[in-house]
Amino acid sequence: MNSINSINEYQEALKKIDVLISKVGDNLSYDNPEFVMLDRLSDLVADYEDENIKIETPSLIDVIKLRMYEMGLKQTDLADTLQVPKARVSEYLRGKRDITLDVARKLHRELKIDGDIILQ
Repeated sequence: MNSINSINEYQEALKKIDVLISKVGDNLSYDNPEFVMLDRLSDLVADYEDENIKIETPSLIDVIKLRMYEMGLKQTDLADTLQVPKARVSEYLRGKRDITLDVARKLHRELKIDGDIILQ
C-alpha cells in the first residue's frame, strides 16, 4: 500500500495498526517485519489525516474550562488568578464579555494558554 485513498482504507489501516501494536510490543526493531509494517502504516495514516481530517482549533472558552479542570480551579480561584471579579469570570466563560488584553496576558502567563488560541 503506497497511500490511503478513502475513509474505508483509513479505517482498515487503523484496525491493522491496533493488531500490530499488540503483536509488536516492545520489539521496536527494524529487524521485526511487524514493526516495519506498523511504522509504514502509521506514516500512511498520518499523511491521510493531514490531508483529509481537519482538527478545529478549540475555542478560548473551552480551553479556559479545560485548564481550570486540569488545575483544579474553581471560578473564584480563576478570578483571583486573573485579578478580576468572580462575576467577570462568569461573563467570560459564558461568552457574554470579551477578554481584555490584560486578562489575555494573564491567561497566557498563568494558565499557559497558547497565544494563538487567545488571539483567534
